[in-house]
Amino acid sequence: MNFPLFISKRYLIAKKSRNAINIISMISIIGVTIGVASLIVVLSVFNGFDEVIKSMYNAFDPDLKITPATGKVFILNDSLKAKIINHPNVFDVAETFEENALLKYSDQQYIATIKGVSDNFENISGVDTMMVAGDFILKNNNQNYAIVGQGVAYYLSLGLNYIDPIIIYVPRRDANISTNPASAFNRNYIFPSGVFGIQQEFDTKYIIVPLNYARALFDYTHEVGALEVKLKDFNQLNNTQNELKQILGDDFVIKNRHEQHESFYKIMKSEKIYIFIILTFILIIASFNIIGSLTMLIIDKKEDIATFRSLGANLKTIRQIFLTEGWLITVAGAIFGLILGGFICWLQIKFELVKLQGSASFIIDAYPVAISWPDFVAVFVTICLIGFLAAWYPVRYITRRYVIQELERV
Repeated sequence: MNFPLFISKRYLIAKKSRNAINIISMISIIGVTIGVASLIVVLSVFNGFDEVIKSMYNAFDPDLKITPATGKVFILNDSLKAKIINHPNVFDVAETFEENALLKYSDQQYIATIKGVSDNFENISGVDTMMVAGDFILKNNNQNYAIVGQGVAYYLSLGLNYIDPIIIYVPRRDANISTNPASAFNRNYIFPSGVFGIQQEFDTKYIIVPLNYARALFDYTHEVGALEVKLKDFNQLNNTQNELKQILGDDFVIKNRHEQHESFYKIMKSEKIYIFIILTFILIIASFNIIGSLTMLIIDKKEDIATFRSLGANLKTIRQIFLTEGWLITVAGAIFGLILGGFICWLQIKFELVKLQGSASFIIDAYPVAISWPDFVAVFVTICLIGFLAAWYPVRYITRRYVIQELERV
């Protein structure tokens, strides 16, 4: 039988010893429970927002994006495209081209990015599922149409009336200095067929048009700016990316979704780490209850300690009793906290109890929650470490100060 564990459990839960110290121990457990539950809930809500934002990015970004290592455009020949499309994990490849332009609609003007896309763009992107007005139509009976970001539509006061077109102005590639500024620009028009709403970064930046229309507008013929790749099995992303790098060589740069917005994902990861650190400090403050309860317990049990000493227990065993007591408080609070935090997260996922204020302007109505089991493990390990340190100091200090003095008097 583990003597320190047996005595520690008796001190913690024995019915005959219910006094102020036991109440303080229960309060310590409750404090740890609330702290752990709060940490789990906050991290899960952060995970929820993280997944919502990533899903919005994923609706626009391809699994892999291939761009030239130098320059803005390149010539896509059949052999190069065949190398990519014949890869066993590649589902489809879309050709795209991006360039800035001045848009004019009625009396409004706005600078946006024209994104020309090939006819199979719907197979690559999820923009067609994020339409807030109109339809995802880029071509109909040889007529070109544009899909406009919600932010661009707002700044242009755009209407889908098929009466007023968007006038697009772009600098000519071969323009020379002239007394007539109008001759330095290409000008064309296009009717909007729909408006998409994904994320502010995309909504205020992009207007999507057919690839041939964009090429003609910017004085290109067969060039493309990027190849956007859709994979059959996303779990094989890293392997496919490395294999395509070997196939295409150093002339091209291949980026996955994370690398396409590397700074954004780094910020999201850093924010979660900072949140974890801040809430860990709250758990450290909550652990002061453990220090207080153990200190009072050691002082209160001086007679028991003398008895244990008389029965042959050494100082190490006595210290283990109270150290185990601190561990029991910590582990009990951690387990109850994990259960409580997980239950609160489940309630929010199931019933969406806490709504977002002004949810009509968001794509979600309630606070998103995503449970991540690694978070549970990290929180449990963290609180156990904090609990050990919180118990170790008072046990070592108080036993040396009070117990050894008492034993010397005996």
